[in-house]
Amino acid sequence: MKQKLTSIFIGFVVCISMGLSIGHAQTMLSCKVLDSKTNQPIEGAIVTLLPQTITTLTDARGIFVFKGRFEASNSVTIDNIGYTKATFTIQQLQNSKTVALTQKQILLQDVLVANNAGNQYKPISKTDIAMRGVNNSQEVLRIIPGIVIGQHQGGGKAEQIFLRGFDADHGTDFRLDVDGMPINMVSHAHGQGFADSHFIIPETIENVDFKKGPYTASKGDFTTTGFVDFNTKNALTNNLVKLEAGMFNTYRALGMFNLLNETAKQKQQSWYVASEYRYADAYFDHPQHFKRFNAFTKYVGKLSNNTTIIASAASFWTKWDASGQIPDRAVNKGIIGFYGAIDPFEGGETYRTNANVQLVTSLKNGGILKNQLYYSNYHFDLHTNFTFFLVDTTNGDEIRQKEARDMIGYNGSYQQHGFIGNTKITTEVGANVRADITNNSGLSHTKDRYITLNKIKLGNISELSISPYVSETFSFNDHFSLNAGLRFDQFYHQYNNKLANDTTLPGIGIYKANANTVSPKLNLYYHVNDRLQLYFTSGKGFHSNDTRAVVIKHGYDILPSAYGSDVGSVFKPTKNLIINAAVWYIYLQQEFVYNGDGGDASFNGKTGRIGFDFSGRYQPAKSLYVDVDVNYAHGRSLSDPKGHNYIPLAPVWTSTGGITYGSKNGFNGSLRYRYTGDRPGNADYSLTAVGYFITDAVINYTKPKYEIGLVINNVLNTKWKETQFDTVTRLKGESQPVDEMCFTAGTPFCAKLSVAYFFK
Repeated sequence: MKQKLTSIFIGFVVCISMGLSIGHAQTMLSCKVLDSKTNQPIEGAIVTLLPQTITTLTDARGIFVFKGRFEASNSVTIDNIGYTKATFTIQQLQNSKTVALTQKQILLQDVLVANNAGNQYKPISKTDIAMRGVNNSQEVLRIIPGIVIGQHQGGGKAEQIFLRGFDADHGTDFRLDVDGMPINMVSHAHGQGFADSHFIIPETIENVDFKKGPYTASKGDFTTTGFVDFNTKNALTNNLVKLEAGMFNTYRALGMFNLLNETAKQKQQSWYVASEYRYADAYFDHPQHFKRFNAFTKYVGKLSNNTTIIASAASFWTKWDASGQIPDRAVNKGIIGFYGAIDPFEGGETYRTNANVQLVTSLKNGGILKNQLYYSNYHFDLHTNFTFFLVDTTNGDEIRQKEARDMIGYNGSYQQHGFIGNTKITTEVGANVRADITNNSGLSHTKDRYITLNKIKLGNISELSISPYVSETFSFNDHFSLNAGLRFDQFYHQYNNKLANDTTLPGIGIYKANANTVSPKLNLYYHVNDRLQLYFTSGKGFHSNDTRAVVIKHGYDILPSAYGSDVGSVFKPTKNLIINAAVWYIYLQQEFVYNGDGGDASFNGKTGRIGFDFSGRYQPAKSLYVDVDVNYAHGRSLSDPKGHNYIPLAPVWTSTGGITYGSKNGFNGSLRYRYTGDRPGNADYSLTAVGYFITDAVINYTKPKYEIGLVINNVLNTKWKETQFDTVTRLKGESQPVDEMCFTAGTPFCAKLSVAYFFK
């Protein structure tokens, strides 16, 4: 069946390509759009042909194309969020072939609902970044409407991610990429899909692309609830030096510098470097001595008139002590305080070095060819204790998870715009290849961090995935578009077990297993006008499983499918208000839970979720911006009886929002809230993960040469639980274990002052 699908797929692409070649023989209007400050291409600018009001978007090269004869047309407008709208005559564009847009203040009145398939989240993400900014690494994820994150290792470990009724753990059911390079780690020492994004320096982020649901052909593993692409800046408009200091011995220093002069910029070259160092003891009774160092550099330049190279490198290191999760009874009995710790030896160290090179080539037929190679060297060492003295009543249950990893990958794609008659066809054919090789991935029982009592798991993991895909978008007229995609993922797993007493395998040696899956996508978009778009998106996705679990099951039933659909709209009822609302459903064939802390795997059966998302952005005045996101999810296990079919820790009601103010005299700031309602702590809801409502504030005084800022987390000093887990634990001296909620305390009132200096 899969071979037949592949054959049909190839034939379909060939037919479309022939049709596109015919289309390219017709009259075209083409031009490149650049940023006047950086001289870099602007992707996603809205281009409108007048008076017909036919719209299109610029591609990754900043190029737009119209097909046909233009006797009835007299001008073209080019608009993009954060730029001054420009109007050109047809003759001007035919003569110049290149135009530049000038940056300006973002206003919702300038935002159009673009006639572009799959673009429904763009107005939200671009306005949010510009208006709200990104103050720390956690805010990187909080930009995405509907996401709730929680940290239970003091910032040294990947955040817990909650979205659309999923406890996605550290990334099992949500995909993260940066500049096309995957962040999620497969077959990780701590948990499948572990996505630590702390190597990203927040100020280097240019924009964030995200979509909810498994509806995009170019995205495969972990895209159950959706994905996010962080795109770093191609160029800096200013050099920057920034210093921060705050409560709980919190310090940060940041520098970002251009390395090329104005002459290079005119040649569309850019090269900059950014680096930061952080230190914090945090608010826990047991100081965390948290340290982090980040370095990043990126170069963009032309290899020829048709080929651009984008190369970047990053280095990241962090080390910390952690307070971990503590049981309710330890606090209630006064054994420790709300911010206390049971095991003071929790903590860890991790570092990662990345190299990323992408070539973007413009072909004579108007197509875009992208070739990308990336490499990451990664080390992870974590000490945790979730059960305390449950198993070992003398030494405690502390564990160590450790691995060294090399990850290498390739992303290739070919994209072409063309026409068959009056129907615009956008074809994208691509492939993703990724190989992960770990050395001595281990799980050990330890004491006081440095004493190894016994080894539980030890071995080398090799995992290879090869994933071709195709995506076809048909724009039948100015109103209706259809996107159809197909993806094939092939996985090759190998585990070299080095531990004779591993109870899950029959002995030392190499174990292999393979698996594959096909994922179709179908998405419909109806563009009513420049104020309203309706859409129906659907598709199949999946998340992979840990190699150590795959080889145990000999490759069977280890790629659980996720089927989802959205019905929604992007609506701009007035010039200063934009709304994105959707009703959605996700069915997961097998809810997978990888117990990274114990080294075993378990499967919880089928689950179904239904819910709705609402996002609103309102700008009643140029100086005032209001945003609100409200999300609801009803999720249940489909394999368990009623009353015992709740999904533990699955969020039900979540909401974020805020008011942002900016004035011409330099004063600006925001007041924001985060809300999560109560949710089930276990399958029968006899335990509750308690919700919270937290407010944060930012106040800045910004001038062209400097900025002074104040960030206050938890303005009302609310006592809240950031992460919570149903865990069976035993404290020192207890005769019987107790099953109850354990938690990591959220930050109390915390203020941080910053000073930044901008210069050329």
